[in-house]
This record gives sequence, C-alpha cells and structure tokens, in this order.
Amino acid sequence: YTRGTVTAFSPFDARADAEALRKAMKGMGTDEETILKILTSRNNAQRQEIASAFKTLFGRDLVDDLKSELTGKFETLMVSLMRPTYIFDAHALKHAIKGAGTNEKVLTEILASRTPAEVRNIKQVYLQEYEANLEDKITGETSGYFQRMLVVLLQANRDPDGRVDESLVEQDAQVLFRAGELKWGTDEEKFITILGTRSVSHLRRVFDKYMTISGFQIEETIDRETSGDLEKLLLAVVKCIRNVPAYFAETLYYSMKGAGTDDETLIRVMVSRSEIDLLDVRQEFRKNFAKSLYQMIQKDTSGDYRKALLLLCGGDDE
Repeated sequence: YTRGTVTAFSPFDARADAEALRKAMKGMGTDEETILKILTSRNNAQRQEIASAFKTLFGRDLVDDLKSELTGKFETLMVSLMRPTYIFDAHALKHAIKGAGTNEKVLTEILASRTPAEVRNIKQVYLQEYEANLEDKITGETSGYFQRMLVVLLQANRDPDGRVDESLVEQDAQVLFRAGELKWGTDEEKFITILGTRSVSHLRRVFDKYMTISGFQIEETIDRETSGDLEKLLLAVVKCIRNVPAYFAETLYYSMKGAGTDDETLIRVMVSRSEIDLLDVRQEFRKNFAKSLYQMIQKDTSGDYRKALLLLCGGDDE
C-alpha cells in the first residue's frame, strides 16, 4: 500500500534502461531529457537494478557518470534519486552533522517525521554504513533541551497506538498546561517526555483536551514558551503527530515561498516522500495553500531540474 507518486515501472528492463542512459551520456553533449525521464519513472529498487546492469555492461559506475555529466541542482536531484532508499535518511543525517556547523533543520525534519521503526532502521544503517553511532554523533553536535528531545526521539520508544485512556489524556493535558502557560518559565522536560513518548492517537486527544483546558492550541503555547531549535523541533513533532503529509506540504511550501528557494529541502522531501505519501502531501498542499504543489514548483524552478521535479510530483491538482 503506497500513496507515492512513483511506483514500479512495467514492463521493466534494467539492461535496456542502462543502455539508454549510457547512450545519453556518451560522446559530446548529454541528453538530460532521457536521463530524467528514466530515473523519475522507475522506483528506487528498479534504479538500483539499472545501476547494477550499468556496471555489468560497461564496467562503469552510473552515479559517478551522472556526477561527471550533470551539474548543479539537477545533478543533486538525479544523484539523490539513485541513493538506495534505506540509506537515504542516514546519508542526509550524516551530512547534516559533518564539518562546520550542524544543519538542525535536517535533524528536525527527519527525526520528527519518521516512525519508530524507521528510526531504528536509520540507526542500524548508520552504524553499518559509517561505522559510527548516530546518537553519539548527534549528541556531540547539539546541546540543551534540543539535544535531549532528539535523544528521546532517537530511542524510538514511542508507545504503540492502542486504546486511548481518557483519564491519562486529561492528566497529560493538565501537566502540559501547568508546565507551560501556568508556569513562570517553562518546564521543558515535561513537553519533551510527553511529546516524545506517548502514542500518536493518545497525543491527538491530548491536543484536543489541551485546547479545551487552556483555550490555546498546543502550537501557540510552544511558540510562546520555547524558542530556537527546541521550538522548531517541538512544533515539527506536534505537526507530524497531527498529520505527516500536512507537515511535508508545509515544509515544501516554505522551501519555495519568498525570495530564493531552499533546493536542498525541496529535493530531500520530493525524493524521500515520492514512494511513500507524495499524493497525500499534494492534497494537503492544495488544501492549505490555495495553489498546487505542481504550480509552485513550476513557478519556482527552471530547466531540466524543473522537468524532473514536475515528473516526480506526478500531476497538478487544479
């Protein structure tokens, strides 16, 4: 079951695709159109088969060839599409915490939105691929309550969804009210524990109850009572608890809104959600921003990069 825009292509012939790609990159000039059409219309598993056929037939590495033939954002997008699905998040996190400065935005987006099973997988892959412990790497580069919330999310021990106990809902909502609105200064720890460990269905009820008790949406309180990276992370967690596709629709919207485009985020979200829930993301986008994702990409990007993104988007929602 998938709500992705990219699905397995049929009839699929890895060798024929590999040959077409080699031809597109051989000799003078590159046929970008062929490259983008093939790579956006095959799913990730098929792209891996194409890469393997490419190596078998030509003794060349497809990703290396793409890197040497393409440039700029278009190159980044094509190379991102070639990254094996299971490595994608681990790779993004590795790059967010290496070198000078940490990209908190990437840590926030990935750890707030992935399921506990996905987080466990990311940790395992990180260890295998980079021979390093993801939690150690993240704690080494972050601090304060932001770090603590990330660590809680990395434990991937959120309660599984089950029957919701209304008295516990009431209790959590009261605790959050007392820790935030009713307190001089904020008891961040209570927010971290409750938002990081309770089940999704429980928290949705807590948010409703919180509104009843306090007269505020939990987002408004977080906005007022916390700041900086912690605030962004708590808000992302709340949004993902409420509705993951809506969170990604908003992330995409703000990556393109205003002057300049945050292409790194645009590429990361389009690629990582393309086989999961991009159809739902598109629906939420249309509902919340009075225009379609397709129209915004069209307006905000250009060239082969735009063509490829529009194919990944998979259609316009009038």
